[in-house]
Amino acid sequence: MKIGPRPKFAAYRKILEKKAEEVRRSMSAQKAAQVVARLDVPSDEGDLSQQHHEEWIFLNRNTIDMKLLREIADALHRIDAGGYGTCMECEEPISPKRLDAVPWARHCVACQEAIANRVALGEYAGEFQETR
Repeated sequence: MKIGPRPKFAAYRKILEKKAEEVRRSMSAQKAAQVVARLDVPSDEGDLSQQHHEEWIFLNRNTIDMKLLREIADALHRIDAGGYGTCMECEEPISPKRLDAVPWARHCVACQEAIANRVALGEYAGEFQETR
């Protein structure tokens, strides 16, 4: 298991922490917008339908954001444990280009594509499927 240079991981740690804070702020802003936009008493079925649709969108965004926060936390843990930058499937180094694009990546491009194919075929139901 190869471990990359520590200074590079420090840069990834900062990127990950910044992204986590950005997601948390976004979630708070979404919640505030949801509360402000909500009508106390919908005037008709159309308003009620719109309100339910907005709640559904909010819940889906929140679910995606929570999943991303878990993936970021897991990446930060891998930095601390010394496994960051190594594919969890094939144990080969993840390319710096991939980590620059998706710093919370758990898999190299080849393994991620193989996992995506298995997911599409219904053969894989891993807990941490990447959001990007």
